[in-house]
Formats: sequence, structure tokens, C-alpha cells
Amino acid sequence: MEKNAMRCAKADFFEPLVSGRIMNSTVEIVAHRGASHEAPENTLASVNLGWAQNADAVEIDVHLTQDGEVVAIHDPTLLRTTGRDARVDELTLADIQGLDAGIWKAAAYRGERVPTLAAVLATVPAGKKIFIELKETPGLVPALKKVAERSALAASAMVLISFDATALLDAKHALPGCRALLLLDTPEGAPERLPEWIALCQVSGFDGLDVSAGWAIDARLVDRLRTHGLQLHVWTVNDPRRACELAQAGVVSITTDRPGWLRNQLAEA
Repeated sequence: MEKNAMRCAKADFFEPLVSGRIMNSTVEIVAHRGASHEAPENTLASVNLGWAQNADAVEIDVHLTQDGEVVAIHDPTLLRTTGRDARVDELTLADIQGLDAGIWKAAAYRGERVPTLAAVLATVPAGKKIFIELKETPGLVPALKKVAERSALAASAMVLISFDATALLDAKHALPGCRALLLLDTPEGAPERLPEWIALCQVSGFDGLDVSAGWAIDARLVDRLRTHGLQLHVWTVNDPRRACELAQAGVVSITTDRPGWLRNQLAEA
């Protein structure tokens, strides 16, 4: 994409809107499954690359193994990222960590393993956050609670996210010090259903919505949520033009596969 084609003038970030609110120039950048454009997703290599690229937070997905260990992996099966055609919950942690979770991405990542959540939490630098997406696994929340409470990481640095409102509510009750965001895709009738989701967040004690970049998002939507005490976060954005629009609208964070690159694109816009 040509730089001029995606330009969003720096001055625009500081121009007041009609409402008098100042444009948001400090949108947080969240590394999607780590810096997953370059490194194998949901591995320590990807997570640490996200930190090296100055992401404000890293997002990972978690499942439960057969022996009750919480591991970072997106799919319910291991086939796509390790070549083993088995479900995560059918294998023990030892079985899973015997698999190579890096070679599928590049030879340089040969030997990367599926990490435990505990190992990922140990990487989080001071002042940074970890977004933890709860996948559909029976028994996940109690196991997650144990890992979180044993970690040296403060609860305030952990953000719980899920498409499953029931699982998210259970997690919020188990870990009340963590923020909780309801994940939403781009369903038909999203504007009409917004009051429903706002009410759900309020009654459940959720802190906001984390929505697909396909939503129609502007400052009015952000302000509408804010009036109800809720935040708006957006996933997954790899287009600088769209990221610039979202930053101007005032969203709290943008999740991306390319955290360092996108931050640089926004800085140069």
C-alpha cells in the first residue's frame, strides 16, 4: 500500500471532534497470538517477539490438557500447528510438549513447544498486559484460576476474553481482579443488538467489548459504550488505514498479527 494512500495526518490525532473530545493517539497495540505474522503463534518465541516489538499486550488462546494443565494453543486439535492429529484434551502435557510447534512456520523455529499458561505469564514485562482467550474446554476456569493465583503477575495485568459469555462470567467470578471483555464477531443486525450486549456486560460485570474489525466503528459508538462504563477493543487489524481510523475513533486497543510494523505505520501516518 502506498504511504500517501493510507495517510492519516498526524495533526488529525490532536484535532478535537465536534463533541470536544480529543482524538486518541495512544491506542494500545495487542500482539495476536504473539507476533504471529513472523513467529509460530501461541509459542514463547511469538510471545517474546511481541514484547520485543513493544506491544502493549499479547493475546493468547488457552485449552486444557488431559491431565489438567492450561496450555497456549488456538485450535482444539494439534494438527495444524504440530502435525499430530489429536485433541488437546486427549493428551497429557508431556505428550504435547514432545511435539514441535514451530517447524510448520519456519525452519528457524524448529523445536518450539506448546507452552503452558504459567510459562507465558512469566514473560509479561512490568507495565504490560496479557489477553487470555478462553476456549471451550470443560474444567478450564478452575485450572486457569490456580495458574493465575500462583503467578507473580498481578490480576490487573490479565485480561480475560471469550466469545462464550457463560465461561467469561465464570472466569470473572473466579478472578474478579482481572478485566473481562466479551468477544463479538460481525453478526447481522449488530447495531440493533448493541443494547443487548451492553446490558449483558453491565449485569455480568464485564469491562467492555472486543469486537471484529468488520464492525462499523466510529467515535459515537465508542462514546456510547463509555457512557455505560464500557471499553471498546478491536481485533484483528493488519491494515494501517483501518488502524488509523480506529485510533481516531478512540478504541482502547487494536489486536494485530504485526505489532511492531503496525505501530511504526501509525507513527508515520
